Amino acid sequence: MSEHAESQRPSVASPAHGCDHGANHAETLSPEKHSDVGDDMAVVVGANLRRLRTQRSLPLDGLAKVSGVSRAMLSQIELGKSTPTIALLWKIATALEVPISTFLTRGAATGPYVMSAANAKILASPEGTFTSRALFPFDVSRKTEFYELRLRALAVEEAEPHPAGTVENLVVTNGVVEVGVAKQRFLLATGDAILFEADVPHSYRNPGDTEAVMYLVMTYAGTVG
Repeated sequence: MSEHAESQRPSVASPAHGCDHGANHAETLSPEKHSDVGDDMAVVVGANLRRLRTQRSLPLDGLAKVSGVSRAMLSQIELGKSTPTIALLWKIATALEVPISTFLTRGAATGPYVMSAANAKILASPEGTFTSRALFPFDVSRKTEFYELRLRALAVEEAEPHPAGTVENLVVTNGVVEVGVAKQRFLLATGDAILFEADVPHSYRNPGDTEAVMYLVMTYAGTVG
């Protein structure tokens, strides 16, 4: 989900996770470095951010203070002129206490919904070492989100705490991943899974020489949206 980093197209997730995964990344985004959401999604993200902020009667300065994202960047995102990175969007989502999917909602889908791999919206870190693909439609705000995460060899993705009560359930399907939860470290081999409360700092590190692939189910507590 990071978290499953600062601009996020929401580049998404965590995102995530989604994921916020990447708190130390810069706010600006270089399109050539990774695949992010297109201009249409930037408009959707901006409109949803403005809606969520105004519903809370929260001025840009106030949101900047609680999220750690500059007022100028928030303004650019709301206007659809900047595509935030995954970590950046996760910071905003955490500050507003909503899932990252809330920013990507277009309208409820009905019936079977195929998400083509060729047209997938990939949330990525600025360096492109960590990517998060949402395996659910961005139609409504959800309490549960499902992501495919990919982490390059020797790369590390840092995630800031998600809203209180958020739980991550992750399984490694390729490679080896060290998951850090607060001060604890857990080394997972292919096929291993972990469940942990993600409202604390957490991280994903690939100590191997091949790309690691993980699948993440992120569950939020309380009311979303």
